[in-house]
Amino acid sequence: MSGPIPGPADHLLPLRNEFRSAWSRFATGVTVITTVEPDGAVHGMTANGVTSVSLSPPLALACVGHERNTHALIRSSKKFGISILSAGQQTVAAHFALPPERRNPASQFEFVHLNSVPVLKGALAAMDCRVVAAHEAGDHTIFIAEVERIEVTDGDPLLWFAGEFAYLAGRSGAAGGRQARGRRRGS
Repeated sequence: MSGPIPGPADHLLPLRNEFRSAWSRFATGVTVITTVEPDGAVHGMTANGVTSVSLSPPLALACVGHERNTHALIRSSKKFGISILSAGQQTVAAHFALPPERRNPASQFEFVHLNSVPVLKGALAAMDCRVVAAHEAGDHTIFIAEVERIEVTDGDPLLWFAGEFAYLAGRSGAAGGRQARGRRRGS
């Protein structure tokens, strides 16, 4: 016998790659999920696995990988913020896409508190959320939260498509619809 012994999920690798590729074709907005670390510092991760769930009561969900630092912080605090990023916040998205140990410590972003959780100043929309349910699903937890406070402003969104940041074409401030290069990973 030569070579490594196949693991139980090795046969799923081609499907996993196709699955990732297929979902990269789904254009989404870009958000930063924020929460607070035990020492009071703001913690955030760039995410596109967020959506509204219900209007009455106002519910939103965030899907967070079990290996992310954010996962344990939300699980323990039962609170998180959602900042829906504007077209001008690509630097913010790229920063929070890196693992915390790879982030530039000199980077400074301004946060505001809508209620109990910090959210990014200048976001198109920001929500203060309280977790009401958590469901394990594969390698992620789906945190369902009641939105307790919302702030909305005008502007163009930052988008994510085919593994790159993108902008709406033909809109003011949207970089002429040209895609901006960049990769992101959550924390």
